[in-house]
Amino acid sequence: MVVCDQNSAGGEIGTHSRRSGGDDRCHNYLELRFCRGVRVAATLIYIVQTILYTGVVVYAPALALNQVTGFNLWGSIFATGVVCTFYCTLGGLKAVVWTDAFQMVVMVVGFLTVLVQGTQRAGGVASVWDVANKGNRLDVFDFDFSPLRRHTFWTISVGGTFTWLGIYGVNQSTIQRCISCRTETHARLALYFNLLGLLTILVCAVSSGLIMYAFYTHCDPWTAGSITAPDQLMPYFVMEVLGEFPGLPGLFVACAFSGTLSTVAASINALATVTYEDFVKQCCTNLSTKASGWISKGLCVVFGVACTMMAVTASYMGGIVQAALSIHGMCGGPMLGLFSLGIIFPWTNSQGAAGGLIVGIALSFWVGIGAFIYPAQEIHTRPLSLSVDGCLQPNSSITHTTAPLSYQNATILSPRSPLADHWYAISYLYYSAVGFTATITAGLLISFLTGHTRSQDVPPWLLRPICNLFCFWSKKNRKMCWCGVNHDLKQNTTSTDTVDDEGPFVKEDTRRLRAIRKVQPAENSYNMQEKAYDNAGFAEDK
Repeated sequence: MVVCDQNSAGGEIGTHSRRSGGDDRCHNYLELRFCRGVRVAATLIYIVQTILYTGVVVYAPALALNQVTGFNLWGSIFATGVVCTFYCTLGGLKAVVWTDAFQMVVMVVGFLTVLVQGTQRAGGVASVWDVANKGNRLDVFDFDFSPLRRHTFWTISVGGTFTWLGIYGVNQSTIQRCISCRTETHARLALYFNLLGLLTILVCAVSSGLIMYAFYTHCDPWTAGSITAPDQLMPYFVMEVLGEFPGLPGLFVACAFSGTLSTVAASINALATVTYEDFVKQCCTNLSTKASGWISKGLCVVFGVACTMMAVTASYMGGIVQAALSIHGMCGGPMLGLFSLGIIFPWTNSQGAAGGLIVGIALSFWVGIGAFIYPAQEIHTRPLSLSVDGCLQPNSSITHTTAPLSYQNATILSPRSPLADHWYAISYLYYSAVGFTATITAGLLISFLTGHTRSQDVPPWLLRPICNLFCFWSKKNRKMCWCGVNHDLKQNTTSTDTVDDEGPFVKEDTRRLRAIRKVQPAENSYNMQEKAYDNAGFAEDK
């Protein structure tokens, strides 16, 4: 864990920080490792990323509510934003966490209801599997190395790894939840339970897709024009299989809204936290507790309105899942590269970090925006066929199997530049990898061109010796890979209560270690608990 002493910038934790879920510890590291300018740049990128992503999230259940109830689309968007802003403003992180737990239960129950009834209407599990297999919907082991293919084994495994590392590794929304745990062990357990929940939701979502394909195998509603967007297919399916049961369509709407409320509330809370810590607190010192509370509430309202307004733009961004992952990739990849420059490479200086971040953001947004303007052609996306033979109406002339109109053969499309057919056609799952690679490469080059940082000048607690994973059998080889950084100083503190240098350290469970071995502070040394930063996330309740 990276911490700072009470004299470091951003070190003091105020009442607002404790109330809203901890301080901006994620970006505070960047100021300790580089400079305040890098921290501010990262905060601005995070704010843009979160507002864009939250707009997509708010738009998703509005489609469901519109399809199920006929309620006005923009009215449902407004209602969602108001509810999220309301309970996030009044309750802070505690309200977000407890509502998340309840909403997870609602989501699973809603999914299971759809899965059970949908499977029954589709002819059973065996029938669903057989139809999906014949329609090539189970071809998951596609080992095509082309980065232009949208979904292959490599785009999902490699590109998905970078995307999810950005979400779970350097995203303030995730970090503030981790540091709100009592100990580091509790934070790890929370992430493990989160993984189980994520896998559960993923399995339910994939199963729902297979069931819908089997149910509509001869009559695709999107191709037939019954719905106007692919994201309306799930609520359309719910109304068809659950419409005769009073209350069950409403349960599905509650399921859709639960996921949105969970994400939006956490995002608004994190936005308010980083804005308060990085801007308000730096400009307005000595704020009273009451003033801090009112400012935090005001920030929640401001960002709630911004995210709700962004949902209007999200309606023009295409598929919801692709839009959400594209946003995380374009912003999260460069951010992951920035933190990696600080944690892994001791030679990176402030100029390299800032320059690498600029280059990474420029490249990732270039390819992302270009792909939005020039969508990839059918030769790269390779959409699977959809049939409308079974839904032929008396006055209809559609009698064939077809793909969506937007995916027709590339020969009928207007001429495109090589840039559009190659650079812009790259899979959206690789946006994060593009930003990460560009940030790392440019950051190291600029650092060495401008005079890199000496390894000995970087505090060891700001670095992580990942080479230990590859040289675990030889201490001599590990030290050679440390490049002059004295990581022994940090490692020794895990078994003693004293250190030889005046630096910040965190112990996961002091009482457990003291019970194992009592160690008296050496002369001219510093007691770790006295010098350690008072971490609001990993401190005992008093």
